[in-house]
Amino acid sequence: MSKKGAIARIIAWAAVLAFVAFTAVFGLGGSGNMNDITLGLDLKGGVSITYEAVGDPTAQEMEDAKNKTEKRVLSRSTEAQVYLEGSNRIAVDIPGATDANEILQQLGSPGTLIFCKDSADPEGTKVIDGNDVADAQPMMSQNQTTKAYEYTVSLTLTEEGRQKFSDATNELYPTKAPIYIIYDNEVISAPRVQTHIDSLTCSITGMADYDAASDLASSIRIGALPVELTELRSTVVGARLGQNAVQTSLLAGAIGLILIFIFMIFYYRLPGAVASFGLLFYTALVIVLISTFKEQITLTLPGIAGIILGIGMAVDANCIIFARIREEIGLGRSVDESIEAGFSKAFSAILDGNVTTLIAAAVLYFLGSGTVRGFAQTLALGIVVSMFTALVVVRSLLRALYALGFQDTKWYGETKNVRQINFMANRRICYLASTAVIVIGIVFMVIHSIGGYALNYSLDFVGGASTSVTFNENRSIEQLTEEVQPVISEITGDNDIQMTPVAGSNEVIIRTRTLSVDERQAMEEKLVELFNVDKSLIATENISATVSNEMRRSAILAIVVAAVFMLIYVWIRFKNLSFGTASVIPLIHDVLVLLAFYAVLRWSVSNTFIACMLTIVGYSINATIVVFDRIRENMQLLKTSRADVVNQSICQTLTRSINTSLTTLIMVVVLYILGVTSIREFALPLIVGIICGCYSSVCIAGCLWYDIDRLMAKRRNAKK
Repeated sequence: MSKKGAIARIIAWAAVLAFVAFTAVFGLGGSGNMNDITLGLDLKGGVSITYEAVGDPTAQEMEDAKNKTEKRVLSRSTEAQVYLEGSNRIAVDIPGATDANEILQQLGSPGTLIFCKDSADPEGTKVIDGNDVADAQPMMSQNQTTKAYEYTVSLTLTEEGRQKFSDATNELYPTKAPIYIIYDNEVISAPRVQTHIDSLTCSITGMADYDAASDLASSIRIGALPVELTELRSTVVGARLGQNAVQTSLLAGAIGLILIFIFMIFYYRLPGAVASFGLLFYTALVIVLISTFKEQITLTLPGIAGIILGIGMAVDANCIIFARIREEIGLGRSVDESIEAGFSKAFSAILDGNVTTLIAAAVLYFLGSGTVRGFAQTLALGIVVSMFTALVVVRSLLRALYALGFQDTKWYGETKNVRQINFMANRRICYLASTAVIVIGIVFMVIHSIGGYALNYSLDFVGGASTSVTFNENRSIEQLTEEVQPVISEITGDNDIQMTPVAGSNEVIIRTRTLSVDERQAMEEKLVELFNVDKSLIATENISATVSNEMRRSAILAIVVAAVFMLIYVWIRFKNLSFGTASVIPLIHDVLVLLAFYAVLRWSVSNTFIACMLTIVGYSINATIVVFDRIRENMQLLKTSRADVVNQSICQTLTRSINTSLTTLIMVVVLYILGVTSIREFALPLIVGIICGCYSSVCIAGCLWYDIDRLMAKRRNAKK
């Protein structure tokens, strides 16, 4: 490459960064602006709607209605929250929304659903009702003969509904009579019965277009509730964290990035400066993409966790590459050859690490719900962008700078002799130490579960009380946090308190753990005494958990399935089941160790708990893959024992493991220092998890592979 070409390349990349950064700050064509990012309730606020059941439904019917409403609402926003309020109300919080009437119109009014033979006498000729419908989804297919697109609604029935539907269609299909679908006393469709249907699934054909099919499917789903709901109230609520919390989080992010830049430049010299450019590019591009896809991505604290993990992955890729370049220079190669070899040899580790994490993100998105899906979205986005910046942007700029004359090894550094540490000799000590921590955690969970909960579950998990208070003046979230929260905390003995102001009024919603009669009375008296609140304007209702059992089950299922898929991928890529098994066990180890910290230190298990666990899963598997990739390579190169290969591989990747963990920790620690209480509760477990992930990848993963592979070899030999 000529010097003119190198200068042109550098100018081109600088121009691209300037364009992306400009778009991130000011926007382009109505999108891309960081201010356009859809924020969750905790960061921006949104709309809160309360529905009330008609009649006197049972607790089970209300729980079923809540679960079905949740599915309907989550189709609009993955970060929405649905919970029971009192014995006959369902509350819905939708982040980022500002128009309650618009939301109500989009969600529809949850009414009754009936399939009947005669629209004039629906109850007398009822075939099935909402209790018999399991699901309804719009479908699109292409006719193989006419090549035209056809739009249908795929209807899924319960077993009881199948039998009723079978009897009705057997009666109606000879005359092709219609079945009327009545939603909230209005006929919304009247498909004719074309054949006898005796299965759990069937299709409603003849839809004009996909929108028509989608509307009908939505009406059927929302109408398939065990109780009839009516709107009780709808309000626009403010952010739970407040504008200052968001600003301090942004400030923490900026300071964290600057500190990472300083570290990268100090340690990696010229490549570190180029990596800093790449991280700037990464940050700006992620902002642009999140704001561009604002209809699909709602950013909350778990989403921020995904971005932080993405930054860690971006730094990690650079650390792997630069370590390789230094090794090649140390072996006597020229800088030019070392740059090419560095990127070439680092590619497999970067690819495998990122693909395994992408697999986890994909599984979490498709099987998870709520904040789990939001985390998966930002994580996947960050991984793709980080690979692009490391393998394309950084590589292109390094080649250009080399062509400009930065060819001396002093600009890059070199690694001649890797300090040898005998990790294999001490592996049993590490195994015992990890086991001891996990066992201690289990013991504490058992002790705490006697007469209570194994973990310190927040109201997100176990529900609590929602108190509506109307103050004499408008109070910002900052004022509420500084003045009101300490008063409530003193009464409840708990810092897990959520305070949300209602926009356009002096009303504030205070959510706490379930209050006793004495505690409720004490809180009312304090509010009257200290803030001159009218006691008649204080109302308290018990609420259910915002993290439903279904969401918890889906998160656990997603993690298990993701682990299985990652094991299979590693098994195929490394052509050895031992690698796959040894990659998943450290992942489980990190989760259990973090659980032990939650149990022993009684950290609050809140809505961000799942995101913390998922972050550690992604971080842990990536760190482990880097070590395994070096073991795989050294098994072909080194003519020594496998124990020596493992030691050598761990030592060769040790600097990368420490540096990647350190740079990620910088970001999270700054977030912890500058953040408000809720952000600190989120950042602290991440700090422990990152340290644990580094420990497991260095001290456990490689050694564990050695022991598992040796055990499998013994079993194979025993069978011969």
